[in-house]
Amino acid sequence: MRKTAIIYCEDHFGTMDGKTANGLVRSSRKYQITGVIDSTKAGLDAGEYLEGKKNGIPIFESLEHAIETLAYLPNHFIYGIAPAEAFLKKDERAIVMKAMELKMDIVNPLHEFFTEDAEFLNQSIQYGVTIQDIRKPPQSKDLHLFSGRILDIQTPIVAVLGTDSAVGKRTTSIILEAALLEKGLNVAFVATGQTGIIQGAKYGVAIDAMPLQFMIGEIENQIMKAYDEEHPDIIIVEGQGALSHPAYVSSCGIIRGSRPGAVIIQHPPKRKNLGDFGFMKMPTIKSEIELVENFSSSKVIAITINHENMSDEEIEDVVIEYEDQLQLPTTDVLKHGCDKLISSIFEAFPEIGDKKNKVLAN
Repeated sequence: MRKTAIIYCEDHFGTMDGKTANGLVRSSRKYQITGVIDSTKAGLDAGEYLEGKKNGIPIFESLEHAIETLAYLPNHFIYGIAPAEAFLKKDERAIVMKAMELKMDIVNPLHEFFTEDAEFLNQSIQYGVTIQDIRKPPQSKDLHLFSGRILDIQTPIVAVLGTDSAVGKRTTSIILEAALLEKGLNVAFVATGQTGIIQGAKYGVAIDAMPLQFMIGEIENQIMKAYDEEHPDIIIVEGQGALSHPAYVSSCGIIRGSRPGAVIIQHPPKRKNLGDFGFMKMPTIKSEIELVENFSSSKVIAITINHENMSDEEIEDVVIEYEDQLQLPTTDVLKHGCDKLISSIFEAFPEIGDKKNKVLAN
């Protein structure tokens, strides 16, 4: 049985900063999402608002409104916003305190650790609830340096990178994982951010919380755990930020730690400026491809589109444009699925296609 949870995402559901809530509404192995708190969209269905398809997850005016409406109290309160500053506002502290008073366990994806906050700790003890700081790294003695073990494995590794933060890399990774599983393949997914971990990824680490000395080793360690435990046919690694991004080093760490044999790049064609850095222009998809291939010695095998602010006609036009100019299969997985991605993977790694054919033959 999955644990039940309500997500706090005031004024941000469906936006870039609401990506934790967005991701959990789309997919959650660990939690049954009973509702989203966002007064600006109260009364709507979360799935319909996000993707035009109802999923039965209501959006509430407030925590009090949710508690009054729901038939039962959720087990967990998840803070679902991923702001650039990553710290709670004063009014949000009061909501977290109220959730604990209601005996809800707290899931915190911020860089601000609630388990180091005396007021929160006292409240959790008083009401007998737990606090989980997703981004809190283990003690240094439990962290891993790069070992080089990953250089010896033959399992294909595909990294899903992007041209900015919050462009859908995790969403594409999860949808691709599901599509490959449907083909009968044994797939391991390695999350590299807080949302993927909250969603229930078996393997993963919030790498932007890692000391730089250990970032690459921690990614390698998670991949090797998946390799040793699952013996997968393929490993999918979630990207973070962008290699070209002036404020983030996470993509560099992912490439170094995962040593991907192939890369898929996600890009929002209508986004003009970097999401949290509006004073800087977005890179082009062409420049990102060139940078990734030069830096990693891995080939980009496909492009995926984030269709924010795009019509269906515009999506079709961009697909045609990219495939013509860049000679790479291009798709929007939310609109058109993963067939092109899977074909590209089979072409890059023929041994995977052979395994799939053996599964079908049996």
